[in-house]
Amino acid sequence: MSKSTGQGPTNKSIITVLVIILLGLFVFQVYNKPKKNHENIAFSDFSEALRADKVASVLMQGRNITGTFKDGKEFKTFAPEDPDLVKTLREKNVKITAKPDEESGLWQSIFISWFPMLLLIGVWIFFMRQMQSGGGKAMAFGKSKARLFTGRENRVTFQDVAGIDEAKEELQEVIDFLVDPKKFTKLGGRIPKGVLLVGPPGTGKTLLARAIAGEANVPFFTISGSDFVEMFVGVGASRVRDLFNQAKKNAPCIIFIDEIDAVGRHRGAGLGGGHDEREQTLNQLLVEMDGFESNEGVIVMSATNRPDVLDPALLRPGRFDRQIVVSTPDVKGREEILKVHTRKTLIAENVDLSIIARGTPGFSGADLANLVNEAALIAARRDKKAIEMDDFEHAKDKVLMGVERRSMIIPLEERRLTAYHEAGHTLVAKMIPGTDPIHKVTIIPRGRALGLTQQLPIDERHTYSRDYLLNSISILLGGRVAEELVIGQLTTGAGNDIERATEIARKMVCEWGMSDKLGPLNYGKNEEHIFLGREIARHRDFSEQTAQGIDEELKALVGRCYSQARDIISRHISSLHALAKALLEKEVLDGLEIDAIIRDTDGAVAPA
Repeated sequence: MSKSTGQGPTNKSIITVLVIILLGLFVFQVYNKPKKNHENIAFSDFSEALRADKVASVLMQGRNITGTFKDGKEFKTFAPEDPDLVKTLREKNVKITAKPDEESGLWQSIFISWFPMLLLIGVWIFFMRQMQSGGGKAMAFGKSKARLFTGRENRVTFQDVAGIDEAKEELQEVIDFLVDPKKFTKLGGRIPKGVLLVGPPGTGKTLLARAIAGEANVPFFTISGSDFVEMFVGVGASRVRDLFNQAKKNAPCIIFIDEIDAVGRHRGAGLGGGHDEREQTLNQLLVEMDGFESNEGVIVMSATNRPDVLDPALLRPGRFDRQIVVSTPDVKGREEILKVHTRKTLIAENVDLSIIARGTPGFSGADLANLVNEAALIAARRDKKAIEMDDFEHAKDKVLMGVERRSMIIPLEERRLTAYHEAGHTLVAKMIPGTDPIHKVTIIPRGRALGLTQQLPIDERHTYSRDYLLNSISILLGGRVAEELVIGQLTTGAGNDIERATEIARKMVCEWGMSDKLGPLNYGKNEEHIFLGREIARHRDFSEQTAQGIDEELKALVGRCYSQARDIISRHISSLHALAKALLEKEVLDGLEIDAIIRDTDGAVAPA
């Protein structure tokens, strides 16, 4: 539960007083006119007096006529339509004065005289209301937007966080430090001033911070890095000061700044020079974290997925003392995360979360939460009482490969070409030992692909050998080889395969030093503009002769893999035809069906 960090005065009494004043002034202007004793007379009497030459002067306002007789008496009358009235008055030498209609003139004069004042009063009321609302309103730009969490509602604890046990242990120590600091300070230790959570998007950095708010019985301020920066100069630094002033009053406490790279980027890299508003905000943050004034009992936690763009002064000891890596979970972590997200869902007995965890390498916690949600939606559309394994498989295919496009009309010849293309990938992958097993192959269009071949790793891989990478290139080129051997033509269907194969080969030669000819050297360096936060060019730091050698080595590497794939498919051409025929009939084949087809065709099981 969050509550406001400040409360301004109410405006009801101010508005009431202003309304009363305005009404009083209006009534005063309307009724505070000099009263004159005009005698109401009939128009016929006025006409008789006019013919008798008794009228001295008249004031005409529309059809209302007021005037003075020659004996000094004042009168008032209402005139009908009389086009000869003015002519008669002039013949009798009556002094004539004309004014606009009284009603319209009154309102017009009131509007003209009071509109500027009403406008100023309205603007003043608007600013007063903005001031009392706090943080992001007018006249309160410098106030912090941080929210104070007590953790009583929607509480998240470490039991809701899985797959990142090491990070939980590090943060549990911080909580223990806040709860019982003497346990650590008696040995000469000091409380860490800052904790930086680093990891890819969706790995649970913000969830960890919410869990700390639920676990720790201390105030927890949370704010986003982008909340500091405004279009007005100095606002960000003022908000930083206000945030830390609030934190000092509530110490011991935790400040959590999400996406700190919004204000913590490397200084001097911006386009605004040294007086950039973002840099002023960062300077104030640096001073507050470790300046002349101590912030005892205030721990700053931050999360980012771009630690490479942060300013070095922000990362030094004394500011962010600890950097906790929240990495993508391994297969065990993914299974634990799936257990957390399936607590409140009804799953069938045939659901094996370990198989789902194996089939989702590289998935983050957010990806797995989305997978469970998609499976639940699919089961609901199918009117099932529980989520079954088939629903999870369908959801995984949807997340990984896109939605099925069964309504897409594909010519028979193009379907045949796709079937042989995918059969080529499958056959090469099955015949090369040491590759990841084939999990599924399909020619049903998904996303932007007409067909897909999916491999399922047995174990989690963190490093890749040279042979594994070469085999991966051969598998990618298997589709092009099958098209060439069977169809006899080259098509654009292998475009993405060739792009990925070339990328692997280039990294092997230029980054990973896996070329016998060029040796263990790194060629080329990515130039990344820190302010933009992305790669914009690749710096060429080698000679023209070396560039030619790199091109030759890339061509030779990919050529050897192409020859390997061609040799495998040529020797097992009957299996290729059988796999393509089965794909055209069933559209989807799993690993067991692929093994059975190859066994029946070649008389032996493909090597594992």
